[in-house]
Parts: sequence; C-alpha cells; structure tokens
Amino acid sequence: MLQFNCVSKRFPGAVKPALDEVSFSVGKGRICGLLGHNGAGKSTALGVLLGMIHPDSGEAFIGGVSVQQSREAAVSRVGAIFEAPAFYDYLSGWRNLKVLTAYSGGVPESLMRETVAWVGLEKRIFDRVSTYSHGMRQRLALAQALLPEPELLILDEPTDGLDPGGIVEFRHQVLELRDRLGLTVLLSSHLLTEVEQICDEVVILQGGCKVYEGAVSGFQDGRKFYRIDSENDKLTRKLCTDLGGEVFGDKVAFPVEKNPADLLTALVAKGARLSRFAPEAGSLETLYLQFSQSTPESGVETGAQIR
Repeated sequence: MLQFNCVSKRFPGAVKPALDEVSFSVGKGRICGLLGHNGAGKSTALGVLLGMIHPDSGEAFIGGVSVQQSREAAVSRVGAIFEAPAFYDYLSGWRNLKVLTAYSGGVPESLMRETVAWVGLEKRIFDRVSTYSHGMRQRLALAQALLPEPELLILDEPTDGLDPGGIVEFRHQVLELRDRLGLTVLLSSHLLTEVEQICDEVVILQGGCKVYEGAVSGFQDGRKFYRIDSENDKLTRKLCTDLGGEVFGDKVAFPVEKNPADLLTALVAKGARLSRFAPEAGSLETLYLQFSQSTPESGVETGAQIR
C-alpha cells in the first residue's frame, strides 16, 4: 500500500540530510509505527509522503501511484492528521468539515453525520471550534481525516495532549478502523507503549537513516531479558557487559544459553548489590533503545534506568 524507495532530502544550509536513502514499505491493512527521536526525519518522511516536501532523490508511492509524479491521484487515497490540526475557530465543527471537504469535491451529509457520530462529536458538532477542548479538536481532526474514505491513514502524534482515557479510546478507534474498514495506518508517536499495543510493525529512523524495519516483536533474537535493579548501578552495568549482556534502559539481554542462576551468582560474587533480578519479556522500548541508542533527553518516553 505504501512504499518509500531510496528517498533522500537535505534542506538548504543543513549539515546532514534529513533523510538519507530511506526505504520501507507498509502492506495493506497493516498498522506501522514510525519512530525516532526529535530530528530523526519522521516529519520529513511524512511530508514527502503527503507531497508537501519534494525529495532530492527517490520516490514515494501510495497504492502504486507516485506521489512525486501524480500527487493528486496518490494523496486522494490518504487521510491525515499531520502536525497541529488547523481549524477555523469562529466556525462550528460541522461548518469546518463542510469547508475542508469541499476542497476535495465534498462528501454526502449522511457520511458526515455517520463519521461525526463515530468519533463521538455529535453533541458538540454545531458548536464553535473555539469552545472545543484539545481532545475534541483531535476528534474533529480524525473525522476530517476519515471523510475522504481513505485507504491510508497517516497519524502524526495523534494522542498528543490527550488524557489517559482519551489515549485508550483513540487506540480502540484506530484498531477498529483497521479491522472494520481494512485501512492501512502509518502512525508517528513518541509514546512507545501505545505504539507497542497498536502496531503490527515499526520503522525506526535515526539521523535521517532507517536503522530498523520489522515486527514489533523483532527484539527477541535468541536472547533473554532480565529486569535488574541495583544499588550500585555503574558497577552492575559493567559486570553485566563483562558477562556478555547488553543493557537497554532498565533491562539487560543475555544470550538465551546463559543460565540465570549462574548469572545471578556471578553478579553478586563480583560485588553487585541487587534488589531485583527477574526474567522479563522484551518490549518495544528495548528494541528502540537497541537501534536508536536514545536517552530520555531525546524526547522519547522510555522507562527508568537500572537503579
């Protein structure tokens, strides 16, 4: 459904390219998470896909149609929440939808009403947007994205600013769109736990380069993960590395053949003051840290460090 073929883009005056020969694909009916710290190239990639940014080389395709060669035909298959949704605050939500859908030829009122009800805005749709909460604006943005009846839905930080209840509701809505309508979804987010619960696969960008493409569960790879809490963190990390482990946030991966009893005995014998040593399933956070070597300061929400 979606293909990026060796896409490169360097903005004027930039030291490094925003995208450097990035290639990936997303099959029909799949939900793909696009991950990376701030400046990794996510927004540039979405801009290229929507035809808002012209690449220096390479090409993006939607449903087999080139965005660069036939933008109108390609993006007619797309609904998007990209960057901050912009609405006319002095108009009602309903009037905003009428105006914005008119740019693409308009849609039947019956479809508008059905979509408004599905996103849960039917009680406020005739109120001015200036009176809407952030969550209501996100609902209106989702309604706008769905009204072209797209085959591909692009969501750029769609849960930004939502409360926990709103995030859970949005997650269920996206999964229903995939299951009920067969939509393909490309989702960019900093919330790794949400991406893990909703996505079939992920693409990780770092410094404009693709560093991982594959299943969310792709981190298993013949290793076993342990959650380790320690009173002497620095020494414990070194000992784990000396014993053949890799540290990812508050987890350590050891080769599966390593006996956990032997590992625990060796760590304690060499001076590690452990308060926890427990087997734990891998996570998207682990995968992200492995390929991006990100830190909490990068703007990505990860877990605590070994302590």
